Amino acid sequence: MSGLRVVAGGLLFAVTCAAMSAEGERSPAFKEFDRRAKAGERLIVVFFGASLTWGANASDPQLTSYRALIGRRLEEAYPQARFRFYDAAIGGTGSQLGVFRFEREVLRRKPDLVFLDFSANDDIYGNDAETLASYESLVRRTILDAKAPIVEVIFPFMWNVSGGSLGGMKRRDAHIAIGKAYNVPVGDAIALAQQRVKAKETTIAQLWPFDGVHPGDAGYVLFADAAWQAFQSGVEQGLVCTPPEKMLNPDTYMKNARVRISTLGELPQGWRVGVPNPVSAFFDMLMSRWLDDETIASNRKEVTENGKKKPVPQDVARLKVKFSGSMVMLYGEATPKSCKYRAYIDGKLVEHQEGQKKDVLQEFDGGKLSKLVKGNTHHAQVIATGLDPAIEHTLEIEPVFAADPQPLAAGDGEQELRLESICVAGGQATVR
Repeated sequence: MSGLRVVAGGLLFAVTCAAMSAEGERSPAFKEFDRRAKAGERLIVVFFGASLTWGANASDPQLTSYRALIGRRLEEAYPQARFRFYDAAIGGTGSQLGVFRFEREVLRRKPDLVFLDFSANDDIYGNDAETLASYESLVRRTILDAKAPIVEVIFPFMWNVSGGSLGGMKRRDAHIAIGKAYNVPVGDAIALAQQRVKAKETTIAQLWPFDGVHPGDAGYVLFADAAWQAFQSGVEQGLVCTPPEKMLNPDTYMKNARVRISTLGELPQGWRVGVPNPVSAFFDMLMSRWLDDETIASNRKEVTENGKKKPVPQDVARLKVKFSGSMVMLYGEATPKSCKYRAYIDGKLVEHQEGQKKDVLQEFDGGKLSKLVKGNTHHAQVIATGLDPAIEHTLEIEPVFAADPQPLAAGDGEQELRLESICVAGGQATVR
């Protein structure tokens, strides 16, 4: 790749340009961020990503995660600046959901600098058009809408480093290409980790002492080194993040909408509006942080008999909406009580496959992750892609409850489906 140079494992791109802004005004120029920080201005930094951004397996994610370490380095480099740091990381999520979180978790913070994760969770060996398009849209919108400089960070899982080769990492290559096209510095922790392991400066066991996905404190130091080198390069080279006229990938996700179901009018039988649970399996999956409300379908309703409240069975109707777009996904909360559900688009049952499995499934599991980790988590499910964005589609959600256990005791046998929003992208991106 011409024009690419590697500095201590970080992939950095240089342009010669300058940008100025009035005091307090955001700019996608690293030199301008540097000037404002040295002048002691108030600056907001957002760390957007998944569990590697949150700091899963760090001894104290608020102190020893990569984002905490970067925050400390910024404060040390700019002692006069008044920083505010925002954690916008939900474990187990990728850039497709990120598109629909961007407005709430990034843009409304009015960031002056953004660090962007998701390369690992989008699959470092894959290059499907949908997630490349969603990721690029986040880079583009950070520059155009947030008017902030951005650092791409490419973090590894253990097996991305233990193999000792960068070959076959199609998404890494694609994200580097996006960085080059947008004048965005890239902190490549994969290359840096392989380099340090090969030089015997560290070992795989030291970086990943607990599991192969999330590193320990030593791994997060390495992640921070890669991110910091990229940020410093942005400043030293005077990078101004600038979007190319034409996107490298389809522009599907530039037009998007996240529409809360509670705003769509009267709910069908068996559905009600509630709030997210204030407890979760992991802090980064505490959905009261990430959702404004939830629309809940339950096979139980509460009635009062002889002055006492008790649950009784109830029928639940399908939730029906109209939408336009080329893709649609659901976003909500998963609990150990969450049921499976069927989805219908334009009256046709949606069938799908999970990962590399060949089995064709006719139901989505609203509680799969929650049951796996035995606690409340997020539920984010892509229902369909590749739809015709020129026409309005119908989406129906049908909860599938298991047979009622007998006898029915108070609270016994409750099953539920908790959804916050219908998320669509492409075309007009509307839901009604």
